[in-house]
Amino acid sequence: MNGFNKALILIAFLLLGSGCSATRIVVQPDPQYAPIELDPAAFEPLPNGSIYQPGRTVQLFEDNKAYRVGDVLSVTLSESTNASKSAATNTAKDDEVDVSASAVFGSTGPTVNGNAVLSSNISGEREFSGSGDSQQSNSLSGEIAVTVTHVLPNGNLLIRGEKILGLNQGSEFIRLSGIVRPEDISTDNVVQSRKIANSRIFYGGGGVIAESNTKGWLTRFFDSPIFPM
Repeated sequence: MNGFNKALILIAFLLLGSGCSATRIVVQPDPQYAPIELDPAAFEPLPNGSIYQPGRTVQLFEDNKAYRVGDVLSVTLSESTNASKSAATNTAKDDEVDVSASAVFGSTGPTVNGNAVLSSNISGEREFSGSGDSQQSNSLSGEIAVTVTHVLPNGNLLIRGEKILGLNQGSEFIRLSGIVRPEDISTDNVVQSRKIANSRIFYGGGGVIAESNTKGWLTRFFDSPIFPM
């Protein structure tokens, strides 16, 4: 096998590797948002012939809503924020000081060409004008299923979860955590994201599309504070 054939084989392997890497999920699961691990033995029924089983609550007159560690809860994302701020400042100040020789020495003092040498006139003028305007808006909608990780002493639920969606040229993810009141969970086991306390919602992605929206390292250098211009 000559060198030309070896080069063709190497190029083929590189192309195959790049094709596989383009379709893989580039976003890896975050262990902080993984569902809590439960012991399967705790959910095994005991053959004691009784309707009531220890550790398993029978809900006869309640809705089937998440209330235990490990239960699944659906969250409807309905986030929308819109903020704006503007400020304007204008200042102006004029100063003038006139000191004559007669005010200091009681006479005009020495003169040159009829002008008092010891007389002086100082004037100053300062002016400042500044303005600023800032606007920001965000919107996020969708649904994500999370799991209950802890039940607080007051009955509130700690939840967390993530969703990773693999696309043709990359992937997207949604990560969510927070505290939910059982009263805010609807009868179909759904809660609105705006009712989640201490919520942490992250949306992002990776891959070719995400990289195309990212500045290169040279552009980031010129936009950094260390560049003087």
